[in-house]
Amino acid sequence: MYKSIRALCVLSSLFIVQSAHAEGWPSRLIKATIPFGPGSATDVVPRLVFERLSAELGQPIVVENRAGAGGTLGTGLVAKAEPDGYSILAHSSALAIAPAIFPNLTFDATKDLSSVLMIGSSASVMIVPNERPWKSIQDFIAEAKAKPGSISFGSVGVGSAVHIAAEKFRLAAGIEATHVPYRGGPEVIADIMGGRIDLYFCPLATALPLIRQGQVKALLVSTPRRAADLPDVPTAGEVGLKAAESVSWFGVFVPSKTPRDIVERFHAVGVKVLSDPSVQASLTKLGVEPMPMKPAEIDELVKRETAANLELIKAAGIKQ
Repeated sequence: MYKSIRALCVLSSLFIVQSAHAEGWPSRLIKATIPFGPGSATDVVPRLVFERLSAELGQPIVVENRAGAGGTLGTGLVAKAEPDGYSILAHSSALAIAPAIFPNLTFDATKDLSSVLMIGSSASVMIVPNERPWKSIQDFIAEAKAKPGSISFGSVGVGSAVHIAAEKFRLAAGIEATHVPYRGGPEVIADIMGGRIDLYFCPLATALPLIRQGQVKALLVSTPRRAADLPDVPTAGEVGLKAAESVSWFGVFVPSKTPRDIVERFHAVGVKVLSDPSVQASLTKLGVEPMPMKPAEIDELVKRETAANLELIKAAGIKQ
């Protein structure tokens, strides 16, 4: 009897302590780490949301870019940070790619991080130089098969989401292609427009102005549905390449031992911000669509995609 009463007292104390976490959080500035350089989609999209989150939470969210090692440098810092709700990570679907590229990581994203918020998803668009003769994806694939090894594609680094989108396309289409990694998107685009590489799976928001201005051609979108802004560009599934479908997403994470009540409050405030029409309009301009998910659902998504990417990268023979 005494033991039972003692156990109940301990549980009650834990509940009170945990509830107190969210009641006093946040009481100071929050540090947000973005593991990629300024100007990338993983930088631009979360910053837009953090500005509104800061206003709702009543505390500043200070963003720091800690690029390096395919996003693993900044991710590792947050994974090992104090789990108090004041260190957060903004990342993308590249979070589920890193373990396959960097087998000796000092952290396990599926165990050392907890999901908080899914900001949304975005399509990638396969763009090619204007000077190339291809008028359709079928033309492109035909030439790539007729001239094995003649095709090159750019990315913003080994294991980046756009790199994986291109590899999925290459494998699904059954073509050979040479990967050319760059330090950032602007450099890739410059070489696409200059005709120095043949294709780039570019984030939709970045690709749209280039396509509309006639600076590049769009042959394919990576998502299961056509992009509303590119109604005439087919999806991978429509041309018989369903295995090439890919969706890039953007989310917010915290160290895994962060109190659940803080995670839940952060999630609730984030959902409120994302439901604001002005925020939705701003995200739409960036090519980001709503992808509502609960924290536990995001955790499962990361686990599934991590396992799938391990298989894909093995099949593609990708190495750092």
